[in-house]
Order: sequence, then structure tokens, then C-alpha cells
Amino acid sequence: MSDYSGKTVAITGGATGIGFALAKAFGAEGAKIVIGEPRENRLDEAVAALTELGIDARSMVMDVTDPDSVEAFADFAWEAHGRVDLLINNAGISIPRAPVTEVALDQMHAVFDVNFFGVWHGCRSFGKRMVEQGGEAAIYNLASENAFFTAVRNSAAYVASKHAVMGFTEAFREEMPDEITVGTIFPGFVLSEMTGKEATPFAMDTDRFAGIVLEQIKARENFIVSHAYNIVHIDE
Repeated sequence: MSDYSGKTVAITGGATGIGFALAKAFGAEGAKIVIGEPRENRLDEAVAALTELGIDARSMVMDVTDPDSVEAFADFAWEAHGRVDLLINNAGISIPRAPVTEVALDQMHAVFDVNFFGVWHGCRSFGKRMVEQGGEAAIYNLASENAFFTAVRNSAAYVASKHAVMGFTEAFREEMPDEITVGTIFPGFVLSEMTGKEATPFAMDTDRFAGIVLEQIKARENFIVSHAYNIVHIDE
């Protein structure tokens, strides 16, 4: 889908960071934006900022780890606009770096609940409705360059969750009809609330990243890439 003017774009975790930058980028193209995440105050701030830019934006408090909440988010989007043309499963978290032998199991489960199962829930709820609504649509899931290699040691839970997202997305694409594009976004270091201090000097500006992603999504690419091989910068 090369033209998103008048189309509906739903983004999980869309109030800050990459999600918010993508909301701005697609909104500037004329898309109607629907964002969701658990923090109502951040959603309110994001909607106000998007509205000030002349973007049609609305939000809902939701939790990607809860399938009923994701289903309610889909209800909200369809009730608002009658269809959804693009879903970006962007919500993600990280935990403090530590070796596998020292990571608390509840932290590891939390990473997978958001980074992997949040994507699964989004694809399940929105994918079914996109098939029923007919016409072209797209779903893009946020992985990481960590889906290709381990960029940083002592990050096994995060790395594994992003490998899982890539594998799941490839399988999901095979199940969906051709008119629904299914792809994976593979950010390197991008400035956001999740960017660690050690990565900040290498981090790409969030709006620049969103612009790169926007053009590849419009071209219906399956693998959305934005960065060179960041481990080179780390080793230097």
C-alpha cells in the first residue's frame, strides 16, 4: 500500500519512542492514528502532540499481555474508523542486563509476555478482522537486529524474544492471504526510553528511523531494516 492518506494505522506502544515516531510519520501522510499502551498520561500527551500537528489521533489504555485487552483495542479501532489498514505491533520492554544464570525468571517471563506474546495477541485479533474486512492491509511486528545476532552480551531474554518474533512472523505470513502484507521491522539502536546509556552515542534519531521504516512499509517489504551492523561500532 503506497498511499496511507485516509487509512487507519493502529500502533501498540504508540505513545513514546519508535511507536510515537511512526505515529507522526504515518499521520503526516494523512493516516488516521490509533495508539494504545497502559499509561494513560503518556497516551494523552501523545494524542495532544499529534493533534497539534494536524493528525487525526485517538488512544485507548490497553495491555498487550492481556488478549482480552488487545481484542478491546481492535474493537476500539474498528468502531472508530470501520477498518484498520495497518497494525504495528511495536510494544516492547527490556530488563537489566545479566547472565542467564542470574536473571530472575519473573523478569524473563515479563519480557516474553510483552515482546513475543503481545505480538501474537495483536496478530491474532487484528489478522482475523483484516481478512474479514477484505482488501489490502498490513501487519508489521517489531523485532530487533538482535533477531539476527547477539548485539550485546547478558541480554539472553531480550535476544530470545526478538528471535521468536522473527520466527513467528515468518510463519504467520504463510498463513495470511496475499493481500495482507506481513513483515518484521529490525531496528538497531534507536533513541527511546529503552536506549541504554552505553548505546546512546550510536543511537539513530527516532524520527529519522521512522522515515526509513515508512518508505519500506509503503513498498510492502517483508524485512524492514534501518541500520548497519552495530556490533562493529561497539567493538571499536
